[in-house]
Amino acid sequence: MAVGVRTEDLRKVYSSAPPMAATGVMARPAEKSKHPKPQIKALDGLSLEVKPGEIFCLLGPNGAGKSTTIGIITTRVRTTSGQAWVGEHEVWKEQAKVKRLIGVVPQRPNLDFSLTAREILIFHAAYFGIPPKEGAKRADEMLEKFKLTDRAGQLTRGFSGGMMQRLSIARAMMHDPRVLFLDEPSAGLDPQTRILLWEIIREYNQLGKTVVLTTHNMEEADALCQRLVIVDHGRVIAQGTPTELKRSIPGGFLLRLHFA
Repeated sequence: MAVGVRTEDLRKVYSSAPPMAATGVMARPAEKSKHPKPQIKALDGLSLEVKPGEIFCLLGPNGAGKSTTIGIITTRVRTTSGQAWVGEHEVWKEQAKVKRLIGVVPQRPNLDFSLTAREILIFHAAYFGIPPKEGAKRADEMLEKFKLTDRAGQLTRGFSGGMMQRLSIARAMMHDPRVLFLDEPSAGLDPQTRILLWEIIREYNQLGKTVVLTTHNMEEADALCQRLVIVDHGRVIAQGTPTELKRSIPGGFLLRLHFA
């Protein structure tokens, strides 16, 4: 059964200390309290609803709040205010149940460089209680799907960026999550690998899985997503299907002239 995702009025404010020695002088502890920490507003009342079984996209420029939104829904970032649900489970009240339903691919690969590709997948399966024999079988299937079979026994520290990204997605899919979150999945990938990734995402969605991804690539959002929201400065500024959003733009005339 497919699972949906919902957020309501998400707000997130980051506080960070002023840079030390910004003027060439190290601030003393007694001086720190005199200057309030800057407030960085990442999300400003963001609400969205992802329908069960769809490919949903958060589209926007860098710094728009996309990764923060994914971080909150996947229990990695605590919200300042607002609520989020995965299925019927509220994220911060039922974290363990939420984590069993989701797979997460962060923006930057966080693989264990001391393990081989196959070991990474098998260990991930064990975290979710999958028996060793079944975990090994799934690992081999994922390595084949992501074109990594020939690198199965190699340490990941020697992998290219694209190979690390493919392995990260394979790892997230090992326990067959109901909702797959992908944060900038195609960033830095070559065109051939990007097309492979899109095909795998579509195939996974056809199995009844919900996919949520962030991107700033309009071509990717148009080609892959069934519905999307455009996010900027922590707010939703537009939402709909790719076709609906393109039709909402005025103009669109094309003049084509041919001279002999």
